Amino acid sequence: MAADEELIQKTLWAHKTLNVQYGVQEFYEQKNPMRELIRTILSHRTTYANEMTAYRTMMEQFGTWEGVRDAPMAELTDTIKTANYPEVKAPYIKAVLEAIIQERGEANIDFLHELTTQEAMQWLNRLPGVGPKTSTLLLLFEFHKPVLPVDTHVHRVTQRVGLIGPKVSAGKAHTLLLSYLPPDAKALYNFHKHFFWHGQRVCTWYEPKCPACVLQSRCDYFQTGRTAKLSSTPQKVSRLP
Repeated sequence: MAADEELIQKTLWAHKTLNVQYGVQEFYEQKNPMRELIRTILSHRTTYANEMTAYRTMMEQFGTWEGVRDAPMAELTDTIKTANYPEVKAPYIKAVLEAIIQERGEANIDFLHELTTQEAMQWLNRLPGVGPKTSTLLLLFEFHKPVLPVDTHVHRVTQRVGLIGPKVSAGKAHTLLLSYLPPDAKALYNFHKHFFWHGQRVCTWYEPKCPACVLQSRCDYFQTGRTAKLSSTPQKVSRLP
């Protein structure tokens, strides 16, 4: 069996195994793509609770997207300080809002529903500071397009199991893992959710709970006893993923 075919089969096995472990999830209804775009920017390297606090405080303070766009930088930075790296996120938020409002005439990205997946990805990735993780999260969760977000948890678990190599970046993993999986939005949604949960609950960064892992029988990390840190070690934020 060719190396690529082996990886495809291993990826599908891991996907099916976690489907059984966590249960197949249905899409939950999203109604505000613009809100989710900004919340995704806020969510980078912070907890859900801190993301929500930052978003709620920002909207209470400035009221509208135009208000956020026009807010003094220092004031916006202070307002979202519960999210990590507010000094990085505030300029991106203002620049994204400015770009969208200037092009579309309003802070509204519902039109992405009508674009192909490739067109929508290209449009989002042209926004200041927006990279593949932000774009894929938005397109999968809000628009149900067949893309695969690879965050820190998904990246770490897929590396440890051996679905991607130890030097494959999160950006490259988006494309590589997608090529191994069916081009079906629901399947990709479940792959993302399950590997995310597995990274939070079992395959944690420090002291992974290998004896409790349903993937251990084919996991490179477990089988080799490897303990070296992988390339998903948190790095300083410069551009949002």
